[in-house]
Amino acid sequence: MFPDDNGDMPANLTPDYKSAEAAYRRSRDPDERLAALKEMFRTVPKHKGTEHLRADIKTRIKDLTDELAGPKRAGARGGPPTVVRPDGAAQIALIGPPNAGKSLLHERLTGSHSQSGPYPFTTQYPHPGMLPYEDIAFQLVDLPPVATDHPVPWMANALQPADACLLVVDVSTAGCVERVESLHTALASRKITLTGSWGGKMNADGDPFAIVLPALLVATKADRASKCMESAQVLEELLGLDYPTIAVSATEGTGLDSIGRWLFDHLDIVRIYTKVPGKSPDMRRPYTIRKGDTVEDVATMVHKDLARTLKFARIWGSATFDGQQVGREHCLVDGDVVELHS
Repeated sequence: MFPDDNGDMPANLTPDYKSAEAAYRRSRDPDERLAALKEMFRTVPKHKGTEHLRADIKTRIKDLTDELAGPKRAGARGGPPTVVRPDGAAQIALIGPPNAGKSLLHERLTGSHSQSGPYPFTTQYPHPGMLPYEDIAFQLVDLPPVATDHPVPWMANALQPADACLLVVDVSTAGCVERVESLHTALASRKITLTGSWGGKMNADGDPFAIVLPALLVATKADRASKCMESAQVLEELLGLDYPTIAVSATEGTGLDSIGRWLFDHLDIVRIYTKVPGKSPDMRRPYTIRKGDTVEDVATMVHKDLARTLKFARIWGSATFDGQQVGREHCLVDGDVVELHS
C-alpha cells in the first residue's frame, strides 16, 4: 500500500481489495496480474488518502494492457511485447549496464542467437531463451541495458514475473563502479531493488508494485578468473553490495556450466514426477515446484479441477515405503514420484 500525501498509509482498504492485491503479488502470469489490477482498482475506496494508489493502479493497468496487446497494426508504431510469459523451472532476468557482455552470455547459455555487438544498447526488447540443466530448463530473459541516461519505462512490468536475476557486469572496464551505481539508481526509480539474499522473489512490505529480486553477480570476460573475482569483490566493497558472485567468460566458456547448478540449488527447485495408477512414472519432464510445496501444489499444476477433487496421493521416493498414501498437505522433495487420486 502507498502512503498518502501526509505520509500516512491509506485507510479503510476493504477485504476485497486486500484479496485482489494478494492475487497480484502471487501471480506470475500477465493476464492474471491484469485481472488482479482491475479488481484492485474496482475495490479500492475513493478518498484523498487513496488518490496516489488509484492513480498508480490506473497507470499499471494501462501499461500492462498495452504490453499484452503486443505489436500494433501495420503502419503504426510498436514493437515486440515487453512482458515475457514465464516458462520452465523459473524465469531469470539478465540485467546489466551497457556493454557488459549480457547478450553474448545469453546466447552462449541458451543458444538463442540474441543480437550482440561491441556497442551499447544492442538489446531493445526482452529476448527469452532456455538454459537446460539436467532434465529441466530455466527461462533466461535478456533485457535492455539499465542506466539513468537511458530509461526503460516498462522495466518494472518486464521484471514482475521474474523469480531472480543475473546482474551481468564487466568488472574489468574503466568506469565499472559508476555504471553499476547508475544501474541501481535507475532501478530504484522504478521501485526495483536487488538483494543478495536468496530464497524466492519478495515484494516490499506495504507496496504491491515494489519489486525485490534475488541477484547473482555474474562477472563477465573472466579470462583470468582469480583477477576477475578480486575486481568483483572490490566493486561490491565500494558500492556496499553483498551479492553472491560467479566469474565467467562467454568467449572461452569459463564458468558457464556453474550457472545452472547455482540457480537450481539457490532457488530450492524440487522436481516431481507423476504416474498413472498401474503404469510406470513419466521420468522425462518433471513438474517443478519449490522446497516446502505440497501434493496439492502439484495437483494444481496438473489441473486446477484435480486439486479441487483430490482425495489422496501415493508417493515413491522420500516416503517411508513405496506407494505410501499421503494427504494433500504432504511436503514433497526432489525426485519424488507422485500418483494423484481424486
